[in-house]
Amino acid sequence: MEIDTAVRASSDSRLRTKYDSAVYVVQRAFALYPFEEIAFSFNGGKDSTVLLHLIRAGYYLHKTSGDEAHNDTFQNCPLRTIYFETPCAFPEINSFTYETVSTYGLPLETIRLDFKSGLEGLLKNKPTKAIFIGTRIGDPNAVGQEQFSPSSPGWPPFMRVNPILDWSYRDVWSFLLTCKIKYCSLYDEGYTSIGSIYDTVPNALLCDSSNGKSFRPAYMLSDGRLERAGRAKKTNSNSVGSNGINSTEGEQIISRSASVIVVGDEILFGTVEDKFGAALCKKLHEIGWRVCHVAVVPNETDSVAEEVERCRSTDDAVFLVGGLGPLHSDVSLAGIAKAFGVRLAPDEEFEEHLSQLIGNSYIGDRNVMALLPEGITELLHHKKLPLPLIKCKNVIILAATNVDELDMEWNCILDTHESGLVRAKTFVSKHLSTSLPDVKIAPVIEKLCLEFSDVYIGAHRISRTGPLVVNLLGKDNQRVEGAMEKLKSSFDGQFSQV
Repeated sequence: MEIDTAVRASSDSRLRTKYDSAVYVVQRAFALYPFEEIAFSFNGGKDSTVLLHLIRAGYYLHKTSGDEAHNDTFQNCPLRTIYFETPCAFPEINSFTYETVSTYGLPLETIRLDFKSGLEGLLKNKPTKAIFIGTRIGDPNAVGQEQFSPSSPGWPPFMRVNPILDWSYRDVWSFLLTCKIKYCSLYDEGYTSIGSIYDTVPNALLCDSSNGKSFRPAYMLSDGRLERAGRAKKTNSNSVGSNGINSTEGEQIISRSASVIVVGDEILFGTVEDKFGAALCKKLHEIGWRVCHVAVVPNETDSVAEEVERCRSTDDAVFLVGGLGPLHSDVSLAGIAKAFGVRLAPDEEFEEHLSQLIGNSYIGDRNVMALLPEGITELLHHKKLPLPLIKCKNVIILAATNVDELDMEWNCILDTHESGLVRAKTFVSKHLSTSLPDVKIAPVIEKLCLEFSDVYIGAHRISRTGPLVVNLLGKDNQRVEGAMEKLKSSFDGQFSQV
């Protein structure tokens, strides 16, 4: 079988692993369901083209079980094929679809209804228990899906079979090129993800700089995360994310709140001292943010999840440090995923960055460090970062292992628009020192707090017998100055400014 032979002969170990996993899913589907009750959803795109040939290979292996005597009999798989044809499809897609169906002898059923209505009619007329679909992680509808996933509530009941769910953009093109498979001609014209004629254009990242008119082929796109850059996006400029950290310019004067979570058994055991919490408090204060909570939690998924869930709903941002990596104790991402009620799934972009940094130095068939919370993860890039930082909604995960690294990552965050970490109006602070006893100044400070409710007034002692330092903090300089003068005038000559 030419597909199986080509992949086996390839030196790309990653492709061979992805192929084996996908073909196993195909064979498993053929073992679980009657052949006549399985269908294949084909749309002429690169993903479904890959899936077609994986189904052919899986069918061949399922039928022959390695018996070379049956080579010719099962080269093609006469699986019932569904094509949802729409008036807004590219003519090239239509042509390629019908040509491919004819080439491989696929019994085609063309449906000219929307996907849901078409499936309802299809399943009503012909019993269908499973449908092969070319969904990949990163697709808008991939969130929550597994390789075998029942249809969503409200849809006709069938099993979605997703053999290439964990394939990346690079994997797709590696397979097509290795096996020398024909694909739709639009991909050679710079299209990297094809929708309708109304929302799809060639990917600008493939534009030939020499003339500005022609485009390089889709397989030359180096960064798979930009696969959908040629799709038109609808945006609502008036929308503001609830409890997020993106803001309009006018919001910069509003006080922002943050929490800091440090993950580390070694801190709780007393082996090392936590320096991250204090450093982040100082940095956040410098940009006008108020820190409401600092916590150190053990390397336990549930502990991380509970702390993240509590903080993310009350603060504008949560900064988490520690618990990242391939060790059994590196549970931060699992805890964040649990807090948001999502699973960990392979992230193509992050995996590519890891491969460039550490090569294939990981255990098993995939890099566990590239498993990120699905559907809520955004990567924060900066030229000074060896790896992008991870942001999940309003939770930013820092990879620093010491304060110097934290300084570098913090500066990158401030320099990265995508972080949403805007500078708020800075705090004004005044500090007064006195040798007066606490009991004497306590009533005055209590009244002062009522009169200047917008100014934080607190106190601490440097030592039990040393001076008392009163701290006044606020965002209105006149109000802070007013509170300070009121306190000093209440005890003439007894307070000195620090």
